[in-house]
Amino acid sequence: MLVAEAIYTMFEVLIAVSCCLGNMSVIWAVWSSKSLQQPTFCFIMSLAVADMLVGCITIPLAVMVDGRAHTSFQACLFISCTVMLLTTASVLSLTAIAVDRYLKVFMPLRYKATFTWRHSWMVVAACWFVAVDVSFAPMLGWYNHSGVPLQSSNSSTIVCRFITVISMSYLVCFNFFFCTLAPLLVMAGLYCYIFCTIRRNLRYKPGNATQTQAHKCLKREKQLAGSLCLIVVLFALCWLPLHIMNCVTYFGHPDVPKAAFYVGILLSHGNSAVNPVVYGFKISKIQTQYLRIWRRCIKRREQPRRDQTSQTTGNNPSNN
Repeated sequence: MLVAEAIYTMFEVLIAVSCCLGNMSVIWAVWSSKSLQQPTFCFIMSLAVADMLVGCITIPLAVMVDGRAHTSFQACLFISCTVMLLTTASVLSLTAIAVDRYLKVFMPLRYKATFTWRHSWMVVAACWFVAVDVSFAPMLGWYNHSGVPLQSSNSSTIVCRFITVISMSYLVCFNFFFCTLAPLLVMAGLYCYIFCTIRRNLRYKPGNATQTQAHKCLKREKQLAGSLCLIVVLFALCWLPLHIMNCVTYFGHPDVPKAAFYVGILLSHGNSAVNPVVYGFKISKIQTQYLRIWRRCIKRREQPRRDQTSQTTGNNPSNN
C-alpha cells in the first residue's frame, strides 16, 4: 500500500506541474490577445483559472486529506470543501460556455450587441459566487457527523481524510446528481441543439456574397462548438469514474478497492492538465496565440546572445 501511495503522490506532482504551466499559457494567451477578448474566451479563461488552481491548490490539499495530516475537524472540513470548490467552478464555467454558444446560434443578430466582454465577466463572477456557496454547504452542517471527535474540545484532532468529514449523501445526492450530472445533461442538450441547427443551416447553398460569408461563419462556429464539446466530453470521462465509485460505496457496496479510487482521483485531476492541450490543437485562435507567445520567448532568449556576440565582435582588436 505504501508503494501505491508513493506512485499516486508522484503522479499527482506531475499532474500539478502540468496544470500550472499549461493553464498559465492559456490565461496569458487569452489576456494578451485582443482577438480573444470575447465572451466565449472569457469563460474559457475562467475554466483555465480553475484548472490552474487545481494544480496549485487542489492537488496539494487532496494529498493532505488522504490521511497525511492531523488537524481539527473544522480545519479538515474547510480543506475538503476547498478541494470541491474548483470542480464546481469548472462545471459552471463549462455550462456558461455551452449557454454562450447556444445564444450565439439562437440569436446571432442580437448576440454581439447584447453580450459584451463586461457582461461575460459578470457571469464569471456569478459562477464563482455560486460555486463557493455550493461547495461550502458542508460547513453549514451537511457534514459527516460520525467523523466528529467524541471529545469536542479545541485540542482534539483527527487524521484528516476527505471521506471522514464529507457526508456521502452530500457528495452523491447533491454534488454529483445536482451539481455535476444535471449540468452535464443540460450541456449535452444545448450542444445537440447547436449542432442540429448549424447542420440544418449549412444544407442551404449560399446564393450571394452575404450568404457566403454567413456560410463561412457557420462553419467556424461548428468547428469551435465541436472543440468545446470535446472539452465537456473529456470532463465527463475523467470525472464520472470517481463519482460512480462514490455512488457504489454510498448505495451499499463499500468494498471498492482503494487503488481504484486513486486512479479515479488521478483521472479527475488529469482533466485539468489535458484542457490546455485541447485548446492548442483544436481552437485555431488560441493555437495562433500560443505560437506568438512561443516566438516572443525565443526572441527574448536570443536577444542577449546577439548583444553579447556584437559586443565581443566590436571589442575584438582584429576588427579595428
